[in-house]
Amino acid sequence: MDKSHNYSLTVKWTGNRGTGTSDYRSYDRNHVIQSELKADIDGSSDLAFRGDKTRYNPEDLLVASLSSCHMLAYLHLCAVGGVVVTDYVDHASGNMVETSDGGGHFTEVTLKPVVTVKDSSMIDRANELHHKAGDLCFIASSVNFPVNHRPTAIAEGN
Repeated sequence: MDKSHNYSLTVKWTGNRGTGTSDYRSYDRNHVIQSELKADIDGSSDLAFRGDKTRYNPEDLLVASLSSCHMLAYLHLCAVGGVVVTDYVDHASGNMVETSDGGGHFTEVTLKPVVTVKDSSMIDRANELHHKAGDLCFIASSVNFPVNHRPTAIAEGN
């Protein structure tokens, strides 16, 4: 039987400079993402869309969601598969294109995790598990563009 999980949060716009959206340049795109018992996330739009470059934008958060979901699925598979991971860093990137109607869409996201394992005998298995983690990632299973994986596994001390 499939289990259902629900997620709730609040997105509050904080960019009213006093005249609301009276014109395209009259307001900030700043907002805050809130959820009970969790730290707030300061958001905005991408700088290209008049946003604040010091805040996360929705595109950043989509790439981060894919990276984080993959990492969590991967660490689970390693833990149950006998691969001891001691460090994990992903330098993820995504590509989005704007369309002539003012919209846009992602064409791909590439995850580039560097995984440190306890022993060099675990490297091959560590690299193999990324494929299965990609299949298990809830977020990757929900998007309509490719999520590529370019993992590197190294042994501790290297």
